[in-house]
Amino acid sequence: MINKTAAIIAAAGAGNRLGAELPKALVKLVDKTLVEHAVTNLAPIAQLIIVTAPAGFVEEYKKLLGDAVEVIEGGVLRSESIRIALSKIPNQYEYVLVHDAARALASTTLAATVIAQLINGEQAVIPALDVIDTIKEVDSKGYVRNTPDRSTLRSVQTPQGFTRSVLERAHAASSDATDDAALVEAIGVAVKVIAGEERALKITTKSDLATATQILLPTSTKQIRVGIGIDAHAFGSDKSKKLLLAGLIWDEVALEGHSDGDVAAHAICDALLSAANLGDLGENFGVADEKYAGASGSKLLSETLTKIKAAGFEIENVAVQIVGNKPKISVRRAEAIAALSKALAGARVSVSATSTDGLGFTGEGKGLSAIATALIVSA
Repeated sequence: MINKTAAIIAAAGAGNRLGAELPKALVKLVDKTLVEHAVTNLAPIAQLIIVTAPAGFVEEYKKLLGDAVEVIEGGVLRSESIRIALSKIPNQYEYVLVHDAARALASTTLAATVIAQLINGEQAVIPALDVIDTIKEVDSKGYVRNTPDRSTLRSVQTPQGFTRSVLERAHAASSDATDDAALVEAIGVAVKVIAGEERALKITTKSDLATATQILLPTSTKQIRVGIGIDAHAFGSDKSKKLLLAGLIWDEVALEGHSDGDVAAHAICDALLSAANLGDLGENFGVADEKYAGASGSKLLSETLTKIKAAGFEIENVAVQIVGNKPKISVRRAEAIAALSKALAGARVSVSATSTDGLGFTGEGKGLSAIATALIVSA
């Protein structure tokens, strides 16, 4: 988890349009409530998560979400709820994600990409989709007033990310808006727009709920395949060469290897190839092929994706766990997720890390290993 990132999940809305007699965030989507899905997807990115609950439901939310999440009573307006939550965030947090529980399926990868943009210097970042339909501006009598150029329009999603100072200034300056980015725009701060995702749809009606269910439960006509991959490399002796890991450069000595020694990327490649029954890493990118001498993990991931697609599959999810004493993965987890996802054309990726309590070559600090799982489905 990124120790500079806090997340606010607005979950105080009513479920009237869903036909529910309870808050929308408590509506069940397959195996979990909407707010549980939202918390699960942000938990790998944010050290602190604050959920705003409607009056009278705080204890129910606490019982559902447990001690890992702070639940507070929200305000009447959404912006009021965000301001209350913002005041509860300790000073050490530099970045704030603001998310709607109604967009319960927005992925960890999307949140990680937003945070990575903030780390790289942006002050406000929002995901959005291109507008496909023609949009008409209509007056109070029902007549068309204007037809905006849809090429400049975007449909905005959450989670939206901000530097804490900018978000505080924006909420201090304005009372209410449909999203936090509008408040930030109003104080003259540039808002960066990145590509959103279809799964981050806003669940408002029963039709939306049915669509979200289809996302979680692929049709039975699709093949579902699972693969496992493992890779390990020893640290080299050349102190001038930097470590390449999870698509990033780290301030540690590089690992030995025919390519760049990126154990995380290699384990993912192995898992994907295994799932598609395309052999293993050595068969596809072996040491006998000089083409891959010094090749980056990102290049191997990209070529693996091409092979997976050619075999008729799409990536549903990838998870990788890095095993070793160093470097400390948590401080750059969001960047690692974003880098690996980018190499896989936006696929959902999760990254975790562990040590071995001093046991084995990783525990002795002689090298790193990684274990990956991949879930793919037929296209």
